[in-house]
Amino acid sequence: MASASLSLSSTLPTLSSALRTSPKLSFPLHSLSVPSNSLPAFSLSSSLTFSRVSRLHPTKRQLGSRSLGASATDMASEKKVFDSGEDLAVSLAKYTADLSDHFAKKRGAFTVVLSGGSLIKCLRKLVEPPYIDSIDWSKWHVFWADERVVPKDHVDSNYKLAFDGFLSQVPILPGHVYAINDALSAEGAADDYETCLKHLVSTKVVDVSAASGFPKFDLMLLGMGPDGHVASLFPGHPLLSENQKWVTFIKDSPKPPPERITFTFPVINSSAHIAVVAPGASKADALYTALGGGSSQNAETLPVQKVAPEGVLTWFLDKDAASKL
Repeated sequence: MASASLSLSSTLPTLSSALRTSPKLSFPLHSLSVPSNSLPAFSLSSSLTFSRVSRLHPTKRQLGSRSLGASATDMASEKKVFDSGEDLAVSLAKYTADLSDHFAKKRGAFTVVLSGGSLIKCLRKLVEPPYIDSIDWSKWHVFWADERVVPKDHVDSNYKLAFDGFLSQVPILPGHVYAINDALSAEGAADDYETCLKHLVSTKVVDVSAASGFPKFDLMLLGMGPDGHVASLFPGHPLLSENQKWVTFIKDSPKPPPERITFTFPVINSSAHIAVVAPGASKADALYTALGGGSSQNAETLPVQKVAPEGVLTWFLDKDAASKL
């Protein structure tokens, strides 16, 4: 399994200008092996505490002390509210590590989808003991729910954000990190990424949903904007209704930069587990609409309200974000 994905990147150049000037690949996606000199190397550190937890509904299966899983027809949802960002990060690390152990043993791989924004900072405890040493990082395959169509060393790049704050500090195999081809247009990069996903499904690196036929990632880690957007799926945008493509593109993002690629809701919702990580007071209004029974100003459904995985949906919030619930 690992060798199948590793072969995708074995001839790729390093980062930055070399990537941007390389010829268009006939096969999709770049898996970046070596960052530019401006990006940091490896490091680690420690900590451990917990906080109050509130549940919306109980989950159906247990993995150790964690709640895991439910069917698409009986979706479980769990809301966790923490007193501090530190407590949230500790809990998110344990949640992720438990799922990593579960899927590494069950299927020999752990497919993780990252987002941008504050999510990467919330993953900081994974680069510290005990997780830096206990997680089998060789089983991780890392994807992005959305990406800005900019060079990988650009300040707006979700890849750069993840590399600087997380990927550079853990021993994930370089060939298991699936970044977009930033030499292509937004439309080309979206098609490229989807083609790569189809290859990884065919080689069983990525699971497939028996219910939907879309790729089934083991863990989808989503942030949420103050407007309730997830990935690059924004309120009122036509892409909210896309139900055929796995990956699509947007050229008129209301939030800069305007050109992006994004997973569609059928892919997001085929996930085995989704964590919506949304700390901060700026998220309070959207969370009130999504979880507290409020209504959005224009009476439209917020994108985050369309998140409904086949498995368990877990909300990681701090007390500021949950202040109106």
